[in-house]
Amino acid sequence: MKQVQASMAGTVWKVLVAVGDQVEIGQDVIILESMKMEIPVQAEAAGQVKTIKVEEGSYVGDGEVMIELE
Repeated sequence: MKQVQASMAGTVWKVLVAVGDQVEIGQDVIILESMKMEIPVQAEAAGQVKTIKVEEGSYVGDGEVMIELE
């Protein structure tokens, strides 16, 4: 299973995909907010979104799995 992990600790500002969506390598899938900056998180692999493990407004730690792809 492929995963999208948080590149840094922060708050999930926006989830840009839904379960069932097809994503490509390099596609923005989540926007994190950290230190008043918006940081896009990109998919490092192509696949279909199987699970979204975070919600907008939730806090994530560095390296935390946010999305699972199949």
